[in-house]
Amino acid sequence: MVKTRTSVVPVLTEYVKKHHPYEVCEVISTQILQGNQPYLDWILKSVPEKGVDELIGHHVRQKKTMPTISQLMVPQPVKSVPDDANVGAELTGKLDKEEVVKWLAKFYQRREIKAAATENGIDNYIYHQTYLSFRKFCLEIDKLPVDLHVTFSDIIAGACHLDSLLPYFIRHAKQVFPHLECLDDLKKISDLRLPANWYPEARALTRKIIFHSGPTNSGKTFHALERFFSSKSGVYCGPLKLLASEVYYKSNQRGVPCDLVTGEERNFASVSKTPSSHVSCTVEMVSVNTPYEVAVIDEIQMLKDPSRGWAWTRALLGVVAEEVHVCGEAAAIDVVKEIIMSASEEVELRRYKRLTELIIEDSSLGTLEKIRPGDCLVCFNKQDIFWSTRQIEAMGIECAVIYGSLPPGTKLAQAKKFNDPDHPCKVLVATDAIGMGLNLNIGRVIFNSLIKPTVNEKGEKEMDTITTSQALQIAGRAGRYGTQFSTGYVTTMKNEDLPTLKRLLSQHPEPITQVGLHPTAEQIELYAYHLPHANLSNLIDIFVNLSTVDDSLYFICNIDDFKFLADMIQHVPLPLRARYVFCCAPINRKIPFVCSMFLKFARQYSRNEVLSFDWLGRQIGLPFACPNTLLDLVHLESVFDVLDLYLWLSYRFQDLFPDASLVRDMQKELDCLIQAGVAQLTRLLINSETKVSSGTSQAVEAEENRPVLFAKKTPYTHDRNAITSGNPLSSHGRIADRLLSEGLLTPKMLEELKKEWQFQKDCEKQSFEASNGAVDKDKSNPIKHSRNDTLNTRRLSRKRRT
Repeated sequence: MVKTRTSVVPVLTEYVKKHHPYEVCEVISTQILQGNQPYLDWILKSVPEKGVDELIGHHVRQKKTMPTISQLMVPQPVKSVPDDANVGAELTGKLDKEEVVKWLAKFYQRREIKAAATENGIDNYIYHQTYLSFRKFCLEIDKLPVDLHVTFSDIIAGACHLDSLLPYFIRHAKQVFPHLECLDDLKKISDLRLPANWYPEARALTRKIIFHSGPTNSGKTFHALERFFSSKSGVYCGPLKLLASEVYYKSNQRGVPCDLVTGEERNFASVSKTPSSHVSCTVEMVSVNTPYEVAVIDEIQMLKDPSRGWAWTRALLGVVAEEVHVCGEAAAIDVVKEIIMSASEEVELRRYKRLTELIIEDSSLGTLEKIRPGDCLVCFNKQDIFWSTRQIEAMGIECAVIYGSLPPGTKLAQAKKFNDPDHPCKVLVATDAIGMGLNLNIGRVIFNSLIKPTVNEKGEKEMDTITTSQALQIAGRAGRYGTQFSTGYVTTMKNEDLPTLKRLLSQHPEPITQVGLHPTAEQIELYAYHLPHANLSNLIDIFVNLSTVDDSLYFICNIDDFKFLADMIQHVPLPLRARYVFCCAPINRKIPFVCSMFLKFARQYSRNEVLSFDWLGRQIGLPFACPNTLLDLVHLESVFDVLDLYLWLSYRFQDLFPDASLVRDMQKELDCLIQAGVAQLTRLLINSETKVSSGTSQAVEAEENRPVLFAKKTPYTHDRNAITSGNPLSSHGRIADRLLSEGLLTPKMLEELKKEWQFQKDCEKQSFEASNGAVDKDKSNPIKHSRNDTLNTRRLSRKRRT
């Protein structure tokens, strides 16, 4: 039987996911799917004979190893202490540099010296780098230290052994690589085996841990929140601002004063702005010092998240509360028990069943013409969202749109429109952003595809089938308890995806075995104390390399985004603590405009200059225009992210980011514009294809830095139509649009260029007519004709220069 790529991948994937790290399976599958023929041939020959385990072992051997701690260390230059007198030369005479080079080469090659260096923690890499630095030091420095100068003189004269250089060589190695003297201290700082001990205030309590386990629409969070509302004091920790805001409003509506704390926002229940006994916050913002009676940690399965998992681990181990209610999937039960056991605490388990029935339909949808009220079409990329929206609205059906990069206000507005029984909008097109954070009255979930694009460690896009957990989370949104849809339905758009969906929904999520950890600011500060010359990105690499983690329970969270920001602002002079805070900013590094603004914020902060509202307005191009194309909408979304970044920083550096209230008002105006754009998505798509780009994919991927047209209508916005009507700007083509979007061309420059082009056109027309007239009048005079052409050319050149 001939094995093909498609037949090999599922077998390997299923086996490897159970027995081996995900990264191994991911790379093997990628190699096969990308058509790496030698790799495929080797697999096809090896699997029947050697088995999958040996295949994995071969891949692990081929896998690129992590750099050693020595390779992460940057050699430091060593300078001599300035001294007016060359005492060594006065005592023993001037050294012959050629003899010095010869003896140093012999010293470097001696096995005894290499063995002694190894005993002092000097590996081959450091040994070689130290030799190069030591030789350069001895040759280029005119006034060597007296003891080293005398030792060299004695060696050359034969008065002492060559090994006498060893103490000076080791001393030099510790100057070039400072970590050699503090390696034990660094290892102690990065010992992460007992994270429970990081929170002494929580360990001083005998906490009661209650795990509310159940699927979507089972009421698990409802029961936990009821205890939160009835407590004397409490804190709710949610994964999203939307969820934290929902609990904040619910609590205050029920007469329980509750404050809202997110990375970008602080809202007090009291008019006097005094702290309330209850707090609703995003999980990263929970205090591990403030005592509460009850704490609720929602979506506990996020412990495994490769980027944010550390926040749930911190909340679970560190929140100071008499009762801790955790809500989430059953897949997290075992790992939570193990974590809590390490803190000498116990877990009480409460299981819940789904309150409404969820039925998988026997047939796929096949065509959008079968869409019915209450349907939610789930897509995993923006292109599919926009295409599907356009097709549905072409049939005269209004639909709501929700995807991840939309502002929270826009998501809520779209959800409200969809949920309103009196509103004509009865269909929702969304990404997996609906999986948590929004209450939606969905009757049927339709998966447009089961393939979700992901980004691997190298930053490369990959396509992979959604996990069981993701499928259950999204499908479970159908048939919400207490709505008109007492039964939920789920199906796929394509017939070939339906068996896969049935298989995914028939399984239980794989048990979580590891949870995330992240280095703290205090740990990095201690590293910086011992390694003052290392930059922040380098410190993080060294920390991860030296860290000791209980691999059976913990992993270090992905720090690529942190390092990306650290490298971006490395040249900006900032104190270490401020640099660390900046690098923790939650920004999307894929959007150039947001990254450029992040860099501007850091530069302005480093100069100790206030980032005022007026300064910010000039940078982002106030006032805003109502989006006319998809590119405009995407840009406004990125501007909203920039305002979020400003607010996030304003709560950490209030003195230099003083205008948070004004920026929040501006953000509300911008949210309204984005809502208006989403409401007219089909018109934006048509404009994008006819005016700016040839397709929606270009507009979606063009997250570009672009200025916005200037004209005033309200404090932050203006009507684009009022500008473009009767204005030549409305007729410019694709190149002009691209230049405008990239910030290389302003509307004013475009107007001037148009006037100049028109002037040149008129001049060329006049010259052409004059030239033709002269030829008709005097065809027999080629000299005169040539002279006229020359004069016309010179005249046109002067006009162009003018």
